[in-house]
Amino acid sequence: MPTYLALHYWAGSGREFELLLPHLPAGSRLLAPDLPGFGAPVAPAGFDYSVASYADWVVHYLAEQQVADYQIIGHSMSGKIALALAARQPAGLRGLLLLSPSPPTPEPISDADRAASLAAYGKPEEAEKTFHKITNQPLPAEWHERVVADNLRTTQAAWDAWLQSGSREDISALMPQVQVPCRLLVGENDRAIPPDAQRRQTLPLLPPGSPLVVVPGAGHLLPLEAPEVVARELVG
Repeated sequence: MPTYLALHYWAGSGREFELLLPHLPAGSRLLAPDLPGFGAPVAPAGFDYSVASYADWVVHYLAEQQVADYQIIGHSMSGKIALALAARQPAGLRGLLLLSPSPPTPEPISDADRAASLAAYGKPEEAEKTFHKITNQPLPAEWHERVVADNLRTTQAAWDAWLQSGSREDISALMPQVQVPCRLLVGENDRAIPPDAQRRQTLPLLPPGSPLVVVPGAGHLLPLEAPEVVARELVG
């Protein structure tokens, strides 16, 4: 029975992966936790929201869930977290599917955009703007509401830490330690981290031969906009 650990985007939650399950092989186990500061859980005491701390949290989560053989789906922020974890060469990790990942090098965010995002915290009108920026395909009203709600229930500590520190982290020196197969998917119309940025900043640092797949018409939220494509690339 294949096990997939699905890690969500910044200001999102694990429920973004619900549409994947019908497209996975029968009997698949899909684990999609909310990361600390997002969704439901409270961050552990002393948690500093760094990429390494998130990777540590995932290690503990896998142990709690008694997962010994698995693949990771890392979306956006969690793509960088997944790569940092893979560089530790954990036993049982079989591969990574990186969905519009935060690159191993600092994200291509201008100072003006960073400041605007910091100022947008907790504002419903800004969450609506973000929804329209990160999606390109139409989504049902229910999912529109969920994406906005996830944005608004993010803690300010997690919000600010990623913008000010996590997105700026450079883990490129770790990338030679990533030995598992990697696949890179990005939406053709991704305005958050465009395909060209992935070609420059992510693909060259992945293991040789790692494929880049551009999903026609999709934006940044691939698990919601193109779940069947995500599942096909995962199990292919």
